[in-house]
Amino acid sequence: MSTAEKVQHSRTYDVAITLGLIAYGVVHLLVAWIALQLALGKSSQEASQQGALQELAGQPFGGVLLWIVAIGLFALVVWRVLELGWGHLDLRKKLSSIGRAVVYLVLGVSAVKISAGSGSSSTGQQQSGSGRLMAHGGGRALVVAIGVAIVAIGCYQVYKAITKKFTEDLVGGVSHTTVVLGRVGYAAKGVAFVVVGVLFGWAAIVYDPQKAGGLDTALHTIKGQPFGSVLLTVLAVGIAAFGAYCFSWSRNARH
Repeated sequence: MSTAEKVQHSRTYDVAITLGLIAYGVVHLLVAWIALQLALGKSSQEASQQGALQELAGQPFGGVLLWIVAIGLFALVVWRVLELGWGHLDLRKKLSSIGRAVVYLVLGVSAVKISAGSGSSSTGQQQSGSGRLMAHGGGRALVVAIGVAIVAIGCYQVYKAITKKFTEDLVGGVSHTTVVLGRVGYAAKGVAFVVVGVLFGWAAIVYDPQKAGGLDTALHTIKGQPFGSVLLTVLAVGIAAFGAYCFSWSRNARH
């Protein structure tokens, strides 16, 4: 048995993945809370995963909690890397593992930066980044392509919710409640991704980097629509459902 295979079959590896998925769930619950506060007109925090980490930093022992979250997220990166190297995955699942590893890595690095006091607004970074891209030849087309890719990811999240495809990530006895939480959660995440992708594409079309942004911009855009507060509340509940699903996922993760 190789060293990687020994790691995958170790108790420490199991505990690390459990911790990581719980941390991922906590981040989504905090995003949902901030989104709900935004719907009620009470939030000044950035409604994104970055904002969720900043919210966590403001709690008692926030620095310690951020490091625990970061360690858990980095454990998920290791999980996906080992899965790529030694798992038996088809192309679709390999691409999914790469995407997930990148998300976990970015969140983990953000947690470390915020703990060290150097975290900054992800919305501002995305807007400045899209602005730099648009300033170069073919940049606007690239930003549109990024928007289309994000919309495609969102549609795939909704597809997973409808078909219950996410249950492939689970082993053992999975309760009906877990499936319901997963379906609601993935659907909500899918809607958020679609809105983010549309904003990126529209920003390139009208040549306005300020219209591009991440989850925070998407949620503020939803808030600005007719019945926006109601829609945002529903979306916040959906994101919270995904956070709760992550807790069940942590107990039944296939790896």
